[in-house]
Amino acid sequence: MKSRLVASAAISALVLLGATGCTFISPQATKIEYSASDGVNVLDSDGPIDVRNAFIVASEDGTVGNFIGAVVNPSSEKATLTITVGNLDPLTVTVPAGKTLSYGADQEPLRIEDLDAKPGSTIEIHFQSGDGAGTKTAVPVLDGTLPYYSDLVPDEAEATPTPTPTPSDTAAPAPAE
Repeated sequence: MKSRLVASAAISALVLLGATGCTFISPQATKIEYSASDGVNVLDSDGPIDVRNAFIVASEDGTVGNFIGAVVNPSSEKATLTITVGNLDPLTVTVPAGKTLSYGADQEPLRIEDLDAKPGSTIEIHFQSGDGAGTKTAVPVLDGTLPYYSDLVPDEAEATPTPTPTPSDTAAPAPAE
């Protein structure tokens, strides 16, 4: 009788250990940091500013895009963030102390001309704040297919217009005498 009791206790302990033991050897999934949306988080360990949910909504041909994301300054002093996309002129944002600027929500998106990144791709962007070297991150390029991004697609008509020749520019030159 005692051996049955000991055997059933041993089997119960093995079943209990087998059912719960995987948490001892597996990482806890809720402790793994990830971007829970379509964008990416950029945590610059060298500078005071963090960027959250960063992505670009581009035109269909990928020549113009809008930078969307939240720029967070948790420090007690205003700080500047420089966003560099490839060889294009950098975008500069100054964030007041303890504030968050949400581009695409509370703020107008940051327009990027000559983007050269079609929707569905990623583009490497360099984020730099403070005195540090900054961080390069692959940022997703999206389109306006999803209804909540449709208002964020850049209007190509807002781009710097190409000069249209006037009739006097295209008129034939006067004959030489």
